[in-house]
Formats: sequence, structure tokens, C-alpha cells
Amino acid sequence: MSRNPAQKTTITKNLISDRRTKSKESTSVITVRIDESLNENLDKVRRKLGISKADLIRNYLEMSKYIVKQKSSLQSLNDRDFIIIKRSYLRKLVEIKDEEEQINLGDKLARFINDCARINGKLDDISYKLDLCNNLGFFRNFIDDNNYILIDKKFGSQKFVEAFTWRIFNKGEFDANWISSKIKDQSKIRTAYQKQVQPIDISSSHYSFEFAKLTEIETE
Repeated sequence: MSRNPAQKTTITKNLISDRRTKSKESTSVITVRIDESLNENLDKVRRKLGISKADLIRNYLEMSKYIVKQKSSLQSLNDRDFIIIKRSYLRKLVEIKDEEEQINLGDKLARFINDCARINGKLDDISYKLDLCNNLGFFRNFIDDNNYILIDKKFGSQKFVEAFTWRIFNKGEFDANWISSKIKDQSKIRTAYQKQVQPIDISSSHYSFEFAKLTEIETE
């Protein structure tokens, strides 16, 4: 038996009402008093970004998933003090080092991400760690249609990024022998590097590697 228009309208309204009820049940309302100068600053920033104040505040609160704001400091999820610097400045600091040190720095930074993930029981969750990198400003979480991770070259030098990504994907410590001079001059090292790292040319502005590919489970 087909329903008449009135019945369809009632059913549609009920479905919308149910969705709104479920949406309200999954959210919470908090009330926070702030001084007027901070309120004015929020208005200034939201006008600059062209969004509502509510959306602006939600964006700030969302950062509590990734950093902790103390009274006079920023801290990471593993209770390490944070400072904020330009990404281009970090890249320049890395690039002036020799490749062995670039590898060392990339590994150390990835260990930090792994530590933060471990605290939340997400050490083996590559998607979570990429999301962490994205929200901490390292590089955007960019995955191509074939599930390869693409890392912006503005993040750092190739050896720095290779060591970082290798550790993020739980491959252990990046081989210090995999530097450009040894790869060029020694066939044994070149073969091992090409077999295990397998850099691939997907985008001229991004690094990508055969080992840095998400499985179907990780993308669900």
C-alpha cells in the first residue's frame, strides 16, 4: 500500500527530528567566562577567517586532541614542552646538516610522534599518526588514489623525510648507510636502498615511497 503525501511528510519530519535528537545527544554544551579583550580578539580572528565565532572556538578546542595549553606554556601529549616556529625555518635548520645528521633528526622527530601515539594506544595506527602530523603543522595528510602517502617537500630534505617516514611506519631505524654518496658509489648499498625504500615519483612537489602505503584496513 502506498503512503499519501501527508504520511510521507510526517515520516520525513520524524526522520529529521530523530537525526537532530541523535546529533544533540552526541554533543555537549559548555559555558566559559572570558574577559572582554579575549572576546574582542575572537571576533577579530573569526572576521579575518570569515567563519562564525562558534566554529572558531570549536577549532581551538579541537587542538586539545593534539596539544595541551598550560597557563604559560604549550605541551605535547607526552608532556614535553612545545615551541612554535616557522616550518620554513625548521627546514633550513635541517638542510644545513649533513645527510647522516638529517637522518638522525628525522628519526628523532618520528620517535616523538610515535611516543604521542603510544600514549593513546595508537602506535600501530598510521592514519592517527598522519593526522597528528597534520594537526601539528608538519605536513598535510595527503593520500593519493592508490593509498600512497605524499609528504610535502617543504617539510624537509629527502633523507630527513625518509628517516621520519620509515620510523612512522614502524620500520625501525633508518639505515645510516643510505646516504646519497654511498648509494651512488656502492652497488650493494644502492640495491638494498632501492629494494627497501623504493622512492617513487608521483608528484614533483611531494616525496613518496613504496613502503609508505596504507592498507585497506588503515583507510577504513
